[in-house]
Amino acid sequence: MSAFTATPQPVSLETTVLGRFRKARRLSFAVPALILAYLIYAAIAFDLAGLAGRARMDNARILLADFVSYKTHVTRDNRSGALSVAVEGENKGRLPEGRLPDWVSQSGGETVIDLGNGHLVTYTAGGAEYDVPGYGRISVTPQGDRLELSAPQPLPDWISASDSRVSVTTDAGRFAYTRSKVETFRYQAGWPLFFFTPESPFSAMSWGEIGASVFTGERVYADLPNILAIPHDFLNNQMWRHGDTFWAMFETVLMAFLGTMGAALIALPLGFMAARNMMPFAAIRFAFRRLFDFIRGVDGLIWTIVLARAFGPGPMTGALAILLTDTGSFGKLFSEALENIDEKQVEGVRSTGANTLQRARFGVLPQVMPVLLSQVLYFLESNTRSATVIGAIVGGGIGLLLTQAIQTQKDWEDVAWYMVLIILMIMAMDSLSGWIRRKLIKGE
Repeated sequence: MSAFTATPQPVSLETTVLGRFRKARRLSFAVPALILAYLIYAAIAFDLAGLAGRARMDNARILLADFVSYKTHVTRDNRSGALSVAVEGENKGRLPEGRLPDWVSQSGGETVIDLGNGHLVTYTAGGAEYDVPGYGRISVTPQGDRLELSAPQPLPDWISASDSRVSVTTDAGRFAYTRSKVETFRYQAGWPLFFFTPESPFSAMSWGEIGASVFTGERVYADLPNILAIPHDFLNNQMWRHGDTFWAMFETVLMAFLGTMGAALIALPLGFMAARNMMPFAAIRFAFRRLFDFIRGVDGLIWTIVLARAFGPGPMTGALAILLTDTGSFGKLFSEALENIDEKQVEGVRSTGANTLQRARFGVLPQVMPVLLSQVLYFLESNTRSATVIGAIVGGGIGLLLTQAIQTQKDWEDVAWYMVLIILMIMAMDSLSGWIRRKLIKGE
């Protein structure tokens, strides 16, 4: 009896196509489902709901307002009766005696402070008053060792009162009275004393008067012509420290330039050692590639901290941190660029009897130089921004000034100014690198 073997039937084209469509349909739903599941997990793991609940948008608004506004302190010493006006309450922003803003007036023994929109503060011989539109008059009078407050009742939450201190905070400003002094803050938009501080003779001049003083005015300093005195007072502005700021900008750019160019010079010969078509010994190639992986595998900020402990703070330490990090990145990029060259051009140079160095000079470098130069310029742009953070760690450049301004928790207009300078610096480096690329690569 002979065995019967069934012949398998071929799968129809229709079945195959429909099966593939069903598989593609399942994948089209599975991938978004996986992404959604990950987003839900991330929202739970990072407590996004709690983060939203803890958010203080009012603090954010205050911070943003502080970027473009300032306050002027009008203070009277209750013991001596002396009146002083100081921008941001700093001695270096104190106006000379007898020079008052146009919203502060004195008559007899009274000082009237116009905070705008009907808000008036009056320092009287026996105390102080604050007229608040829509609420009424707040009067504070010393009575022995305590302060007596007279105001419409009940007191709103923007008035804080005790026997030793009365504080009133409104949208127009802030008023505070203690036994030793009475102080009023007026908030205004702008960056105060940006060009000249009160001790400079130019601070009391209009721009027209300043311009005229260059040509026809008398010297404000006996040993310096006015055309040089103007930049002198601007750069030595004690509130904004323009001279220190511009030098810090130079240090930041210098850190980025020295670190990037130094890394490129070191990585170029090392890239030849790691390229498969340039180094025939696999062990040497492997060693250099792992060296590049190790250097660039450690974040630049970690190298910055290590080098700061080894060499101490300073801009040169920041440049070394950039150099070390970029050496690993450039080594990998340069070796990959060398492996993708056209060997025919190298063979053509070899046929002329050129040695190894000559083949590299005339057969290899002309092919990879545009690519290498473009990579170096891109890293220079990126490192200019990174040098700001590195400078904050090693104590150099604009990053240090930015960190100091943030730590004070009051000089937010300085923070805004430094941020503007950093953005302008990065934009300038981007334009410069683009111009260099066009000149050296495209020949424009």
